[in-house]
Amino acid sequence: MAEQEPTPEQLAAIAAAAQDEIDNPVNYKPPAQKTLQEIQELDKEDESLRKYKEALLGNAVPPADPKLPNVQVTKMVLVCETAPLPLVLDLQGDLEGFKKNPMTMKEAAEYRVKICFKVNHEIVSGLKYIHQLFRKGIKMDKTQYMVGSYGPRPNEEYEYLTPWEEAPKGMLVRGTYTIKSQFTDDDNHDHLSWEWSLNIKKDWKD
Repeated sequence: MAEQEPTPEQLAAIAAAAQDEIDNPVNYKPPAQKTLQEIQELDKEDESLRKYKEALLGNAVPPADPKLPNVQVTKMVLVCETAPLPLVLDLQGDLEGFKKNPMTMKEAAEYRVKICFKVNHEIVSGLKYIHQLFRKGIKMDKTQYMVGSYGPRPNEEYEYLTPWEEAPKGMLVRGTYTIKSQFTDDDNHDHLSWEWSLNIKKDWKD
């Protein structure tokens, strides 16, 4: 028996029941951006601050190519232990192709989103991963994940993992979703934005 597509009214009802959008905290002002050299010169006599900066900046490394952006988002992975194949997006290639070739996710499967990125030149503060979910043009959900602050480490990637989540389940929620992803920071720098598609199915190989 063919599965019935949800009506626009049903989609709107599902969207209304989804979690509210996460807004920036009221009256929050990000700290002024400082260069790596300025930070290294601050409070040289403060031992605890010196140790904190060492932990954040790590050992001295050769400078990255100045032509590279400060933050490079390299890869996104849907971490799912039950998936038969790796679910990976190479974010250094053709971003336009992701919408045409949806990933498949079994309904009710548990998964996490892993973002891999590099910081090349200066400390970046308040990195955020923003994840907006759409179906047939209707926004179903928006989630903002606080990634944190990171020092330059051009020869090694950082990884950020979202908490475990469960894919939706049921006939009405099966189908293809468009996800708009963005990697930004306290200063609202758009380090990378990309769109991709996810097809929720009854089983992995339906």
